Amino acid sequence: MTPPSRTRTFSWQDPMAGAQAARTMSGLDYLNAMGRGEFAYPPLMYMLGMDHLTPTVEPGKVTFFLEPQEYHYNPIGSVHGGVFASLLDSAMGCAIHSTLPAGVGYTTLEFKISFLKALTTATGLVSCEGTVLSAGRQVATAEGRIFDAGGKLYAHGTTTCLLLRP
Repeated sequence: MTPPSRTRTFSWQDPMAGAQAARTMSGLDYLNAMGRGEFAYPPLMYMLGMDHLTPTVEPGKVTFFLEPQEYHYNPIGSVHGGVFASLLDSAMGCAIHSTLPAGVGYTTLEFKISFLKALTTATGLVSCEGTVLSAGRQVATAEGRIFDAGGKLYAHGTTTCLLLRP
């Protein structure tokens, strides 16, 4: 007998309005404006369910939040590694973005993740802190860590981003 199916729907706003505004604002100003609701979050945040809690942003440090759900699961009943990767990539990249002046963009060149412990729905809310390690003229690096509410570390990673100057 097939178990009853579950469904999930989500909606998002046009991401290009915010993306265009981002080019005219410092990274910190843009991320804080997004947190205040002046610009929509990227569609990926809605898809993963990262849109219900406002990220915290300060220069060189960004924290995102996620509550693991069944729709994040892999075939063995825990959160898929791609969800960890998306959460870490978002926090680390935005930490770098928070240090950039208006007109400077970035893209991820590489990132590495170490998975330490499985996330499940029983874990509850987790936070992912991204912190800049180094920011040069062309390249920036950051680290990220995923913690539960009790401070237990579930994964950590590092990224290298190319800075895109006009």
